[in-house]
Amino acid sequence: MSHLFNPITLGKLHLENRIVIAPMCQYSAEQGRATAWHRIHLGHLALSGAGLLIIEAAAVEAQGRITPQDLGIWNDDTEQALADVLKDVRSYSAMPIGIQLAHAGRKASTDVPWRGGGFLQPEQGGWQTSAPSALPFNESDGTPQALTLARIEEIKQAFIDAAIRADRLGLDLIEVHAAHGYLLHQFLSPLANQRDDQYGGSLENRMRLTLEVFREVRRVTPADKPVGVRISATDWVEGGWDIAQSIALSQALGKEGCSYIHVSSGGLSPAQQIAVGPNYQVPFAAAIKDAVDIPVIAVGLITDAEQAETLLANQQTDMVALARGMLYDPRWPWHAAARLGEKVRAPEQYWRSEPHEVKGLFKS
Repeated sequence: MSHLFNPITLGKLHLENRIVIAPMCQYSAEQGRATAWHRIHLGHLALSGAGLLIIEAAAVEAQGRITPQDLGIWNDDTEQALADVLKDVRSYSAMPIGIQLAHAGRKASTDVPWRGGGFLQPEQGGWQTSAPSALPFNESDGTPQALTLARIEEIKQAFIDAAIRADRLGLDLIEVHAAHGYLLHQFLSPLANQRDDQYGGSLENRMRLTLEVFREVRRVTPADKPVGVRISATDWVEGGWDIAQSIALSQALGKEGCSYIHVSSGGLSPAQQIAVGPNYQVPFAAAIKDAVDIPVIAVGLITDAEQAETLLANQQTDMVALARGMLYDPRWPWHAAARLGEKVRAPEQYWRSEPHEVKGLFKS
């Protein structure tokens, strides 16, 4: 059996292969509620044959949305809308489905990417943002309010409530979003966090909120349900968050019962200098994998089957995640299985599409 199609377990969740569909914001919700777009989007991804599908970042409170069109999971309406979508998706797919819980912090209140993604003032439909410190992401953005200890407690409770809703929806996995310059990452990085209380200064203090949020989400989630964390391994800015600190955080999360670490990078500062290329983030995943005893997911321009297979064979990662590549080729796992001589799960309605040269590719 190939490494890519070798099963793996996260906690007690069995995955048929090591292909993960990473969370991808769609900016297509209505007041946080999933729409017909999510039914179409998640539906076709759930037929792809991947081992795991993680739903896009879902805001734990309305102020935590990146854009006004972000998916949410903060009240009964947003929970029910997602339940309706999941009911249809699950009617035709047994693929495990997780969700990413998020708060955008100072990167909230922006327009959708296809309209430039600029900061939205309140009169444009935006809102007052918040952050560890009163430091905007871009100089042209509105200045965020530095979070009081009381507001930090409210946000922690919002993560708890969202995790309870995610469990009630029957989702198979929860991922805490501490990457890409959003709120938890802002607390981690000294570039965004200039607090002088228990949440700022030392590495221990800057990690505190991420560990507290994880601990609380883990506490209210059934023990047999995996809870992982996505991190940015480096800010790609001198003096910012880096791989050494990421290893320390990953080790601390492992001690708290974290099921996996999903390793990305960047997003905290517009000054970042990223050397983008195939596997450009894999060395970070490999370094963390060497330092922890829990599974690691690598992501970042992993685009073909042999590439993914090599990363797993070389023990640089335990799983590979695709995002944009999966949007471009929603049947990527089918094609990977064909290239590696493996079988992949596909709906019976599509079995007749099996090419002659790979007969026997599909399984139900």
